[in-house]
Amino acid sequence: MPSATEIIGPSSHFYVSQRLRLHYVDWGNESAPPLLLIHGGKDHARSWDPIARELRRDWHVIAPDLRGHGDSAWAIGGSYSLPDFVLDIAQLVEALELAPLTIVAHSLGGAIALHYTGVFPEKVSRLVAIEGLGPAPDLAKRLAETPVHERFSRWVIAAQELATRSPRRYASIDEAAQRMQQVNSFLPPDLARHLTIHGVARNEDHTFSWKFDNYVRAFSPVRLPAEDLHALWERISCPVLLVRGMESWASDPEKDGRAEHFSDAQLVNVESAGHWVHHDQPEVFLEAVRTFLS
Repeated sequence: MPSATEIIGPSSHFYVSQRLRLHYVDWGNESAPPLLLIHGGKDHARSWDPIARELRRDWHVIAPDLRGHGDSAWAIGGSYSLPDFVLDIAQLVEALELAPLTIVAHSLGGAIALHYTGVFPEKVSRLVAIEGLGPAPDLAKRLAETPVHERFSRWVIAAQELATRSPRRYASIDEAAQRMQQVNSFLPPDLARHLTIHGVARNEDHTFSWKFDNYVRAFSPVRLPAEDLHALWERISCPVLLVRGMESWASDPEKDGRAEHFSDAQLVNVESAGHWVHHDQPEVFLEAVRTFLS
């Protein structure tokens, strides 16, 4: 695979959802079948560059910046819910007339893709979700059993604290890239730098801060009950590939029972990979995706 520094960039575009100007990149090859790459929380569209460059040979690859991330607008008021993200993806799919399409998504992006496909199963032909199932069943059960007033009070307190929090400033790209490697020790230096270059904005004092809105850190106090979430997964009619890093915090969906809610799903557990499987083991990930999509 070419190194991140050899990647030739895609074209940049915008669309509108809920009056927000949202950004996406297009890797060309418009005559090929459409493939949407959806990044995770506190990430950005260019996080997919090494994967997109490989898949663009056979697919029309499009990667959006979620609201509050990358070069997309921040939500007015700072509220980021899954329904809002699902609406944004629906708007993009309709604006570009992409359906039926293939989706590859990571973490928060995986959750968005699974919700979207459960609501509109006829619009998705294949889906790859990298650790997008959310909390493991035991943690989800504890969260659901937390009294509603406690969930709301925690959210209010978190939002109030974020209102007083200034984005961290880094003296250089290298300093920010080092922070990225602290979060994910599997990242090679060249990829960490590439992700950082596209993930930060220069401040007026010449320092750098991450582009994402700090309010994306506040999780909504309102969650779908497990039975509703499972009902959405059960509506998904296309083949689904669930990808998990064996060094990640995510639990095995076959062992914990969540895979049973999909009519046509297979699981790939990737060794020596954490939560960012597509960064940690890109060759293994690409092989699994190509095999699945073929």
